[in-house]
Amino acid sequence: MTPIRPEEVRELLSECMDELPEVFFRDLNLGVVLLEEAKPHPLRRGDDLYILGEYRRTQLGRQIVLYYGSFMKLFSHLPPEQLKERLRDTLRHEFRHHLEFLAGDYSLIQEDKRQLEAYLSASDEERLP
Repeated sequence: MTPIRPEEVRELLSECMDELPEVFFRDLNLGVVLLEEAKPHPLRRGDDLYILGEYRRTQLGRQIVLYYGSFMKLFSHLPPEQLKERLRDTLRHEFRHHLEFLAGDYSLIQEDKRQLEAYLSASDEERLP
């Protein structure tokens, strides 16, 4: 199967964004972007852990970034509709970070830390699909 092009992924991402209420975008002044690069997680073991998306807060504002290259590293074998589900899940995860930040709640950050700790403590055999 030929990997889906970045333009096609942007269209799928746009469809996922259209599913969300406008209020979710409040104070997300830098919007949602799809970068073409892959972003390997700095603590990965092998080629199995990539950052799919990030919620960024800077002096310039707030933004959600998704990484096309990371999606292709992990999910290039998926048909478009299944890839869209992965995009949707990642987008909503990052929006949860945004909304929790606005509310002063950091529960998802703690959940992400626990998942990373489980990954790091798992043996190679446990991490294989």
